[in-house]
Amino acid sequence: MLLTTNAIVLSKIKYKDNDLIVTCYTQQQGVIGFLLKGVLKSKKSSNKVAYFQLLSQLQLVVNYKSNRSLHIVKESKPINVYHALHTHVLKSAIVMFLSEVLFSALREEEQNQALYSYIETALLWLDEQTDFANFHLLFLLNLTKYLGFYPDTASIDFPYFNLVDGMFDLKEYGKHSVSGDDLKLLKLFLGLSFDELPTVKISSRQRQSFLNMLLQYYELHLDSFRKPKSLEILNQVFS
Repeated sequence: MLLTTNAIVLSKIKYKDNDLIVTCYTQQQGVIGFLLKGVLKSKKSSNKVAYFQLLSQLQLVVNYKSNRSLHIVKESKPINVYHALHTHVLKSAIVMFLSEVLFSALREEEQNQALYSYIETALLWLDEQTDFANFHLLFLLNLTKYLGFYPDTASIDFPYFNLVDGMFDLKEYGKHSVSGDDLKLLKLFLGLSFDELPTVKISSRQRQSFLNMLLQYYELHLDSFRKPKSLEILNQVFS
């Protein structure tokens, strides 16, 4: 069937000489893989290579067949075109990092309108900002709401956070207990809006430590999750 859907590009890899395999998070069907035949060679195709940059937002017309792993894109066009995400050095580092996180974390082939809207809106917010060094921290924390392991804040005054159970605790739980600066930042970020992010002033060391804690949290709760290869690049540009 022909399916028209908005989509966010999560990954792309070259296939053979002139093709691309692209994975997108779609508004209608969740995660879908696409084969773009001849897109690296043909200048007349409606599927331009430039459209499929990481985390680009597109409208796709797809020849969708549920029994296939790769589907054919009949038409594509950009929507919500970014001004800076792919040209600003720091923002492009965030884009590379978050695309890896989302590719690893999102697996469902089903519609989730709330999750799609969250990613779409957050990326548009980032595109417009000048103070965004902590954006990826709040983005990852908020994303856990939609993935099913957002921290339980019922006992937020307790002195430890248990990464395994996703809740605050009175007692330390070995290497999976969070305390110190990471705990303070976790409590600070919980309930914080993106517009309030510029009020958060932390060092690069604190930022890296908190990010490592968040990635450990993801690894504990998502079997398929792997630490992004672009993490080192991200840490370097924000050091």
